[in-house]
Amino acid sequence: MLEEDERYFKAHGEPLFSSHMLDLSEEPKEENIAICAKYFTRMAKLGQWLEMEIGITGGEEDGVNNEDVDNASLYTQPEDVFDVYKSLSKISPNFSIAAAFGNVHGVYKPGNVKLHPELLQKHQLYAEEQLQVKDTKPLFLVFHGGSGSTKEEIETAVKNGVVKMNVDTDTQYAYLIGMRDFFQTKAGYLQSQVGNPEGADKPNKKYYDPRVWVREGEKTMTTRVKEACTDLGNVNRL
Repeated sequence: MLEEDERYFKAHGEPLFSSHMLDLSEEPKEENIAICAKYFTRMAKLGQWLEMEIGITGGEEDGVNNEDVDNASLYTQPEDVFDVYKSLSKISPNFSIAAAFGNVHGVYKPGNVKLHPELLQKHQLYAEEQLQVKDTKPLFLVFHGGSGSTKEEIETAVKNGVVKMNVDTDTQYAYLIGMRDFFQTKAGYLQSQVGNPEGADKPNKKYYDPRVWVREGEKTMTTRVKEACTDLGNVNRL
């Protein structure tokens, strides 16, 4: 992908993608940072943003299963986050860090996951101390595994420097809801092409047309995205 970015940039003066994410959280810290710095050096020349991940996110996603990892591994330490900052800030300021604070991929019952977004403040304070600056929040942080989080947890994370939150699981379910409800309420119109509760000769095309029921999923997902935007404080910010 980066090779295609470079090729496109050479021809058009801009890359194909504005950013890339590198998830090397399963690797040792030093290797993780070194590989990120290697690719970020190329990305910076294209004006791209890098999102890197340090610290393990629990649960399972894309075939990586961290459901049984030691609980202490789910919390990144301030010193590790600052090591990332020291290395990448020498290349470009355009990067963010997904530091773990108990995050888990997927959905879970309230109380089953111990998120501690207040720990993100420690990362900011440590970085400010090392940089000898105050009240600057020098770190751009990312909230992975944000689905199912409370409003209070999200608010705390944003106050402590989170600039992006992933809510993939919640938006997937929201997408389903619109179609599920449509299929349930219109069941009598979806059993055949012709014939429904209004009459044996009544056609059903306007109900089984994919453009109709897919749109219902789009509408409920749109509502969920608007909710996330409100939670994150990025509504009417211009």
